[in-house]
Amino acid sequence: MSAATTRSRIPDRLCAEAVDLARSAAEEAAAPGVVGEHVSAVADGDRVVTHFFECKEPGYRGWRWAVTVARASRAKNVTLDETVLLPGSDSLLAPEWVPWSERLRPGDMGPGDLLPTEAEDLRLEPGYSGEDMPPPNSVVPEVTPRNLADLVEAEDAAEVAADLVEPGEPGAPGEPGEPGTVPVRATIAAVAEELGMRRARVLSRYGLHVAADRWDESFGAKTPMAQAAPAPCVSCGFLLPLAGSLRQAFGVCANEFSPADGHVVSLAYGCGGHSEAAVMPKPLRPAPPVLDSVGTDAFPLRPARDSGSVLTGAVTDGDTEDLGHS
Repeated sequence: MSAATTRSRIPDRLCAEAVDLARSAAEEAAAPGVVGEHVSAVADGDRVVTHFFECKEPGYRGWRWAVTVARASRAKNVTLDETVLLPGSDSLLAPEWVPWSERLRPGDMGPGDLLPTEAEDLRLEPGYSGEDMPPPNSVVPEVTPRNLADLVEAEDAAEVAADLVEPGEPGAPGEPGEPGTVPVRATIAAVAEELGMRRARVLSRYGLHVAADRWDESFGAKTPMAQAAPAPCVSCGFLLPLAGSLRQAFGVCANEFSPADGHVVSLAYGCGGHSEAAVMPKPLRPAPPVLDSVGTDAFPLRPARDSGSVLTGAVTDGDTEDLGHS
């Protein structure tokens, strides 16, 4: 251990005595009454000492005001270095910052809120790609836009230019244009729009699986409602099937009395509002006990007079002789 390290552990006397200077600096940075009692003084180096004060600010339990003072070599004047609020060992700390995209939960969006999707969102994939290009000998010219927006702008510009051309001139509507030109209706984007497929991005396979898992967790076969249902939704008349590949596993409930009304439900889900549940199932009755320990049997305290075991009249000597008594 070097001599410099040994000296640094011992606070400088003049710097350690500058408690009033450190307190005034802390109160200037905070506010009067917020700085509490002096806690300790720690040597940060040769002639460098940090004074710690309690923090009485509400919400900062366990925090401390740290004021560092120092003095030059062979100087008697102590100067202020810095003032900062530091957490202690048992202080309350704010949780780590999490990006908004990771904090967002279903149901957080309200009216007017916008949720932008990332360009590389795994739940989406391009809806218009180069695989839709026409063959080399096709009458439709090859179109290579950077994206669907460029294609739309190009088609809109072509329509505007065609409207400005006088009738009878080349390129006018209904007139033959330049060699190789094709009407707008023959383009791939026009056909896609007519078929209802003109979307820049569509759900990817990953996005379909994530949505299916989320729907199955809320309205699936493992929910308590489905376990007690008389029949699954696949045979219910209130089920509206979905389109596409999800049609084989999910649908939309249209029963206003069902807890899943308007929600996407699994075909294995079910509830008491099934369309074919004409007769409600009877409630389960417990089986009778093997050993009846609940019921009671009535025993008379005295035998009945007409049972034959006792005489109804007064007992005489003659009666006893007839009975064979001595």
